[in-house]
Parts: sequence; C-alpha cells; structure tokens
Amino acid sequence: MNSSEEIAVSGMSAGRSAMRMGPAELVQAAAMARRFYLEGKSKIQIAEEFGVSRFKVARVLETALERDLVRIEIRVPAELDAERSDALRARYGLRHAVVVESPADAEESPDPENLGEVAADLLGELVNEGDVLGLAWGRSTINMAAALDRLPPCTVVQLTGVYDAGTAERGSVEAVRRAAQVSGGDAHPIYAPMLLPDAATAAALRNQTGIARAFEYFDKVTVACVSIGSWEPGISTVHDMLSDEERAHYASLGVAAEMSAHLFDAEGRRVGRDLGERCITVEADRLRRIPEVVAIAGGQRKAAAIDAVLRSGLVTSLVTDTSAADVLMTAGPTPRPALNRADPDGP
Repeated sequence: MNSSEEIAVSGMSAGRSAMRMGPAELVQAAAMARRFYLEGKSKIQIAEEFGVSRFKVARVLETALERDLVRIEIRVPAELDAERSDALRARYGLRHAVVVESPADAEESPDPENLGEVAADLLGELVNEGDVLGLAWGRSTINMAAALDRLPPCTVVQLTGVYDAGTAERGSVEAVRRAAQVSGGDAHPIYAPMLLPDAATAAALRNQTGIARAFEYFDKVTVACVSIGSWEPGISTVHDMLSDEERAHYASLGVAAEMSAHLFDAEGRRVGRDLGERCITVEADRLRRIPEVVAIAGGQRKAAAIDAVLRSGLVTSLVTDTSAADVLMTAGPTPRPALNRADPDGP
C-alpha cells in the first residue's frame, strides 16, 4: 500500500437513516479494516480473532469499500473511539463494546448523557423484527429510550420495578412505552417498586395480574438493556433504597456493584442473594439466558463497578465512555470472556 492510499471508517452522520451503519458495525468494520489493510492479517486470521466466518469478514471489508468507508487511516465519527472499543471488547470477551468520548467537563460524572444516544443507535442495530426487548430501571436506560428514533417491530417488557412507584411515568414505565411506540409493538410495563419491605410483599406483588404477565415474557427476551451502579450514594439505586443498617450488612459481604437489584463483589461473584427475594426484578439466571444483554454505564466513578459486572458473565455488550474505558483496561488480571456465561458461583 503506497503513501497516497488512505483508510477511514465513518458512517454515523447527524442525520439518522436506516441505511447507515450502526455503532457496533462501525467499530467492527474499523477493527477488521485495521487488521487487513494496515496489519496485513489474512481474512482467516481475522475471522478466528472475531469468532466469525471468513465469509463474514469478506462481506464487511467489501461493504467498507462499496460505501467508501476505506481510505488511509482508520477513523470513526468523533464521538466514537474505535481503538478503545476494540481493545475493551477483546479484553473482556464481549460481543460488542462501544466507547464514546467523555465530555471534557464531565470526567467525574457517572453515565454521561451522550451514552444514551449511542446506545439507542446500538439497539436499533441489534433488535430484529419479532424480538422481545427487555428494559431494566436505570437513568442510562431511560436516557437511551428517550433517544430512540428507530426500532423494528418488537415487544417491549420492563425487567425491574421502579425506583419510586410515584415517578413511574417519568422513568421505567415511560421508557418501555417510548420504546414500544417507536417500534409499534406491545408494551408490558411493571407498576411496582423495585424493592419491597419484605419477601412476602414482593411475592404477593409478583402474583398480581399485570406484573405476572410481564414476568411471563422474561424467558422470551432476546435483547436486554441494563444499567450498572457503584455501591455508593447517588450512583446505586439499591444502595439509596436501603437503610443504613442494611447498607452496612451488604457492604460487609464485599458488594462492589449492583445491576437490576443483583449485587456483585469485585470479582463478579453475586453476593447478598437474599435481597432478590424482596425485589421485583428479572432473576440473574434468566438474565444469563438472554442472548444479548447490553449494559450502559460510564464515568470514572463507575469503572470498578462496570469491571465487576463484566466479570460476572451476565453482560454480552457494553456502551461506555473513554474515562471508564481507560480504567477498565488496567483493572486487575484479564477476566474470563464474558461470552462464557456459566455462573462462576455454580447453579
């Protein structure tokens, strides 16, 4: 390749259209183009690295040429960091990792708002007609739903209760309705708090008709969208809902992160499983069986929590930002691949 040739990867323009490539396709096209055109790797070598067929690699490279995505340097739109995305995907064995540039003035803020728009684009790429989309409670998933402007026809189900039943219209319930409106599919919201005072109350609510109907869809979910919380005030929904005594108890168990009311230690092991008996949420075992689980979380303050949840094997894809990604790339020993989704704690 002579010095006059260029390689570039682009595709996310300000105007959205069904024909443009989604963020995961862009990141993958950038990585494959780098391997093929700059590093001189064969299509077979690239196929082995990404776990796809060499024919898929050939199609991606051909599409890159047809759409004029290939010139000398590899670049994606400014908001996406293709190099960090590829490195993070490889480190954790994720199916997709999309890293967004952190706002210059939001280094310490969890879940920068620009994650929501990119996550919305990713869901538009991952969800197929006839899928069942599950949405868990979380500020990031609520921001994602607000940014949605395209989804194939699909059913949308709420995976957790809400932080405060009194704000359901501005939170999870509204996110489910918004996604269903965009897709033209059915919505199955859950009008109940995420955390109840005791297991008996939670069990009674699970048996209520509307909630039971939503739970029936959990085993049918094909794509789920979840948030991740650090175990500290204002960044963990569960932490904020518990009493001081309860927080101290779970902290003594080594909790480092929470996702959909499930608690994890720094190694990704679930702790405090008794809390689940008091919660309206999708069970961890059901979550593990969902083919695609996309987590949306970012910011330096959440980096350790993101690492813990990724180590659990429950998440297959991640949308995050550069400030979190930089911490994740140096966070302890290399974890097992996320796509090896066996429970590390056994059945």
